[in-house]
Amino acid sequence: MTIKPASRMNLVQEYYFSTKLKQIAEMRNSGIDVLNLGIGSPDLPPSANTIEALATTAQNPKNHAYQSYVGIPPLREAMASFYQNAYGVKLNPVNEILPLIGSKEGIMHISMAYLEAGDEVLVPNPGYPTYRAASLLTGATVVDYDLSEANAWLPDLKELAKKDLTKVKLMWVNYPHMPTGAKATKSFFEELRDFASAHEILIVNDNPYSFILNDNPKSILSVEGMKEVAMELNSLSKSHNMAGWRIGMLVGKAEFINPVLRFKSNMDSGMFLPLQMAAVTALQNDKSWFDELNKTYRTRQQKVFEIMKLLDCQYDENQLGMFVWAKIPPKFTTGYELSDEILERAAVFITPGGIFGTAGNGYVRTSLCAEVSVFEESILRIRKALGIC
Repeated sequence: MTIKPASRMNLVQEYYFSTKLKQIAEMRNSGIDVLNLGIGSPDLPPSANTIEALATTAQNPKNHAYQSYVGIPPLREAMASFYQNAYGVKLNPVNEILPLIGSKEGIMHISMAYLEAGDEVLVPNPGYPTYRAASLLTGATVVDYDLSEANAWLPDLKELAKKDLTKVKLMWVNYPHMPTGAKATKSFFEELRDFASAHEILIVNDNPYSFILNDNPKSILSVEGMKEVAMELNSLSKSHNMAGWRIGMLVGKAEFINPVLRFKSNMDSGMFLPLQMAAVTALQNDKSWFDELNKTYRTRQQKVFEIMKLLDCQYDENQLGMFVWAKIPPKFTTGYELSDEILERAAVFITPGGIFGTAGNGYVRTSLCAEVSVFEESILRIRKALGIC
């Protein structure tokens, strides 16, 4: 018997890393020790207090029931305090914060709550592939807005305003930007606010990287008047080393969040209570914890810079986040070529920039989520593959 999948599945492909990890697993099974520098999954643990809070609360037999769709009040209050202390943004924990089972699910929930056939959505190129996939699955039409190194990886809003935007309902932005590590200025956010207001477009800023290698974390909602046109996604995955815990949040005014809650309430049955209680503890990490984390990332970043120099790639030393984005040398047509060559010759995997959109074809992205010894071994392998003594 053959059962055909829904036609909407023709609009998306299996996630690149899903297929690449299979290839790497096959290489390892055949005896090739591949060093994976491609995926941004934090290899460092959450704070000790966070782990202790999870273990303690999980021991209570009363803590294993279904939970509220909007999270427990202490979690929303902790998220509100975090936003106030970290970004200077005041949020009402009752109706301006929606805890999520990871912000990735939030991207899909927002898309399903706001987009449908006939709508258009502005998606960054290069950008996180899930923005595109989620938009397409709703039946909406994706409209790329190209980012370039020449414009500091910020959209040219004046050029965008010249287009017919009458069908555009939503615009995805992501600063600090993944994959490029670019940061947005206050003046850009103000221009974005005015652009959204003029064209009646809902802005969603995806903000999981604001604490990584960044001394001045920002929220888009810290800009005056932005709450009237924008929401923001945030996550504990990268900033608090809790990727597998799946804890995120959507923040903004209640009018924008309520449709997302309505959709979400039909998709899950709330977050495990001990995870929520542990997240409350994690959100209370002090500045010294983040400083120590960034000290580790800065050391690793320098090692990745060494790798990029070996590969004759160009990069911005001031980029933020847990990756290094670099321009490939002229001898390669695309980042895929460079990535495949290094994987084949040195058994080191780095991500081709083209998976983030056509504007990333001339780049590669390397993760900082590995021990220094792994980067040093990668350097040795690449030097040997290139014939450098």
